[in-house]
Amino acid sequence: MFSKPSLRLSTIAFLWLLLPAIVLAGSVKLDVNTERADSVYKIGDEVKFLVSATSGGKPLATGTVRYVLSEDGINRLAQGTVELGAQPAVVVGCMAKPGFLRCKVAYQPKAANGKKPPRSVTAMIGVAISPEEIKLSLPVPDDFDEFWAAQRKKLAAMPMESKFTPVDSGSPKMECFDVQVNCPGGAPVSGYFGRPKDAKPKSLPAVLWVHGAGVRSSSLANAKKAARLGMLSMDINAHGIPNGKSKDYYVNRSKTDLADYRHRGRESRETLYFNGMFLRLMRAIDFMVSQPQWDGKTFIVVGHSQGGAQALAAGGLDERVTFIASGVPAMCDHSGAAINRVAGWPKIVPNGSDGKPDAKILAATRYIDCVNFASRAKADAIMSVGFIDVTCPATTCYAAYNQLRGKKKVINEPKMGHAAPGHIHAAFEKAFLDHAKQRSGK
Repeated sequence: MFSKPSLRLSTIAFLWLLLPAIVLAGSVKLDVNTERADSVYKIGDEVKFLVSATSGGKPLATGTVRYVLSEDGINRLAQGTVELGAQPAVVVGCMAKPGFLRCKVAYQPKAANGKKPPRSVTAMIGVAISPEEIKLSLPVPDDFDEFWAAQRKKLAAMPMESKFTPVDSGSPKMECFDVQVNCPGGAPVSGYFGRPKDAKPKSLPAVLWVHGAGVRSSSLANAKKAARLGMLSMDINAHGIPNGKSKDYYVNRSKTDLADYRHRGRESRETLYFNGMFLRLMRAIDFMVSQPQWDGKTFIVVGHSQGGAQALAAGGLDERVTFIASGVPAMCDHSGAAINRVAGWPKIVPNGSDGKPDAKILAATRYIDCVNFASRAKADAIMSVGFIDVTCPATTCYAAYNQLRGKKKVINEPKMGHAAPGHIHAAFEKAFLDHAKQRSGK
């Protein structure tokens, strides 16, 4: 998952997910593409995957390539081999239901002069099959809204108190603070807050930045970024922990009291760790809209991965959120395994001894499933989806995207895994700035 809040994966174990679909091994390069630039097909369409290779920059016209076709990486549909030639080798696939058809290919370079063969070269691409038809794996619980209304009452029962500590903004035109806001459950909202100096009351839109998985300080850079653009800007860390500490501090927290947070309390909807995270999310919104400079019109939430999940949750929990920017969102479709479909990070529902999802945990985690929050969100939205993302698989992202009620746009990336490259950050920023401009009437 992402850090700062979304440019680096939080654990070394996830680094390989950032590899592109073209992978090098020595001088051999393997590539796989489709006939359609957008890689979007309909149910029953024949999909042709085109496989090619080069060696030393020149076409490689001989050799055998192994392939595996799967349903978003979990249900194997076909496997076999094709031979390289003067033209790209063709692998043909098809799916009879909505989802994502993934093609992974591998080539084994020959050993030179009796040496040990080099590692095989792999490449991968995904295609969308009628993605707009992907449904929820299970319906929204009947008492979903009632449960979260009760959580909101917990906030209302605790009068909001904020502590502001000034920090260097680096500019005479804005001011920044390290802010803590009390919240039920013990951990406060903890973030950096920035705003233009001398802004008039009710004059500024608000942007809330939320974090991917891991344990880290809030980002002062994000607080400055939107403040520099003439907005109220707040970046909160995911755990309500102090900001600006040493690297060792956050590493130690990630190995001790926060080491298992992803699955903590999953046996009950009342004890799930993410309940507290979402309470802090709601409290952060309350804090920002209480600022006299907020224009009362525009509230934007931006995040990737676990942050993308929080952006969806924010839109579903609070109608004051007017725009959601959700990159490769986590925490979607926890119940996917109930219908033999992939689930999103953190794969929170284990299978029991019978091979079926644990019924108790499945029931609890439906209340923090972001597909269900998305079904309540009326905000406009933009979402990025990586077709070969194994952390937050494309099927889970679309299960949420299809539930969103507002005006929405998706950025499809057929060869992207779990990542947030610069062009997606730029697209998100343009989208929320356009949204703010439109709502201001300027």
